[in-house]
Amino acid sequence: MRLLERARKEWFMVGIVVAIGAAKLEPSVGVNGGPLKPEITVSYIAVATIFFNSGLSLKTEELTSALVHLKLHLFIQTFTLAFFPATIWLFLQLLSVTPINEWLLKGLQTVGCMPPPVSSAVILTKAVGGNETRSCCALTGPELIL
Repeated sequence: MRLLERARKEWFMVGIVVAIGAAKLEPSVGVNGGPLKPEITVSYIAVATIFFNSGLSLKTEELTSALVHLKLHLFIQTFTLAFFPATIWLFLQLLSVTPINEWLLKGLQTVGCMPPPVSSAVILTKAVGGNETRSCCALTGPELIL
């Protein structure tokens, strides 16, 4: 009885183990073109569902109050999308005179221009007891509205 109770409590981990076991036994189900069509379901449906669920978990009052902090949002967007990529570009200009592999520099440039993953930022903010509504609005901007 105690094992069943523990499995109910840890249902997500049990589900992950079952999914991994099923994938090991029958890997052809999840390949491109297979029955699950991961090229469509993962790329489009799963991402949209994650953002939609994240938006549903926000309280409307908190969302409204977070949206009025325009200076904060402008600062975060400018820092994330302009200052940080420019800083990385300058750093890469310094590294380009060294014998570092050209493809490594191109990879660093690509990663330096990418904004942080929104879901990770919201989850980490929530984990430390922060205001996830404010972090979500500041990081996502127009992507929040689906």
